[in-house]
Amino acid sequence: MRIVHWFRRDLRLTDNPALSWALAHASTLDLVYIHAPQEEAPWAPGAASRWWLHASLQALSAQLAQRGASLNIRSGNSHDVLQTLLAETRAEAISWNRLYEPAALRRDQALEAELTQAGISVHTANAQLLLEPWQIATKTGTPYRVFTPFWKTARQQLDLGPVLPPAEEFPASRAKAGLGLEALRLVAGQGWSDKLAEHWSVGEPAALRQLANFVEQKLAQYAHGRDRPGQAGTSRLSPHLHWGELGPRQILAAVAHVEPERSSPFVAELGWREFSHHLLFHFPHCTEAPLNPRFAKFPWRQRESCAADLGAWQQGRTGIDFVDAGMQELWQTGWMHNRMRMICGSLLTKNLGIDWRLGAAWFWDTLVDANLANNTFGWQWIAGCGADAAPYFRIFNPDTQADKFDADGVYRRRWLGTAPRPPALLDLKTSRARALAAYARTRA
Repeated sequence: MRIVHWFRRDLRLTDNPALSWALAHASTLDLVYIHAPQEEAPWAPGAASRWWLHASLQALSAQLAQRGASLNIRSGNSHDVLQTLLAETRAEAISWNRLYEPAALRRDQALEAELTQAGISVHTANAQLLLEPWQIATKTGTPYRVFTPFWKTARQQLDLGPVLPPAEEFPASRAKAGLGLEALRLVAGQGWSDKLAEHWSVGEPAALRQLANFVEQKLAQYAHGRDRPGQAGTSRLSPHLHWGELGPRQILAAVAHVEPERSSPFVAELGWREFSHHLLFHFPHCTEAPLNPRFAKFPWRQRESCAADLGAWQQGRTGIDFVDAGMQELWQTGWMHNRMRMICGSLLTKNLGIDWRLGAAWFWDTLVDANLANNTFGWQWIAGCGADAAPYFRIFNPDTQADKFDADGVYRRRWLGTAPRPPALLDLKTSRARALAAYARTRA
């Protein structure tokens, strides 16, 4: 059978179910990546994500070249590109791994229907999640809105089977040569993102090394070390996972050798990722609106009146040292420790009264692991307007958090250095009281 396999955010050869199916059935196989950011609007990849994507496509192309295969890179409308490829290759089937963001779902459903009607066999698979977002439901058949019962139910359904081996042998391809990677201009004119290469190794081989190192050296201390941003206590697997250089089944399998209990703190982080995708699938409007409708008219500051404060927060110039250190880590590395994401987000939304959507947009542009589900519901959790039992009135005090989780000041010194600090942008106590009053009015 002549097959086209469409790579998306599954940029790996191991445990890639749609690719494995294609290899098992193909007499000829063409591997394509289509650059179509306009189809993800208004959530096309941000600057940091484009840098990672460039490096990841580069790494995948190198892996394929070692196996005598090639990645056919194209750009444009996915429908038109696929029609051209099918005509060039006379393919009888196409395979891809599913995406779950609202825009991608709409596009893929339309494509699958049209291709099937045209006589093309379409094979899709799940390479991104442990469970499909629609598989988990409450006893009444409704979506979950609280994490703990969601994950309890999900854990009972995790029967994943063995991890699929890496693809090694590829049939001949038939399509015309595609574009060079540079033609996509993913990193053209970015400037600031050049420094990301100092902090990351990108691609499937790097992801597998990172996973092995974490499991061997850090997993046993994860429950203690994950809250201390000055220590290397987290996995730093999130960008590899987002771009599909590594799949969640692989992580779960690797962790099971050390922590067979699926309720462990680290495995629960995979659960939060599943929960976010569950929420986004069932409540796609939440990229722009709060899940909790009481907060639809929350009195966020007008954008014109908060522009200076927003800029100071983005640039790490609030004068609140722990927050500024987190924002500098983000700017320098394209990543931020999870506890710092909560602390920095709390200051923006609660103390500064700035709309969570502006914070989400900044993270979207600057995070190498910018994931629409995680980013959306992480910010709604911080702002108190989303899912789960996080008290809406929880306001992180950065100074107290620093005393508890950066008592030796290692994290702050690393990202702030010794330069003089600006005066504090606001008084934490006064701004906290103001936030509590606003939230109380909204809840009432």
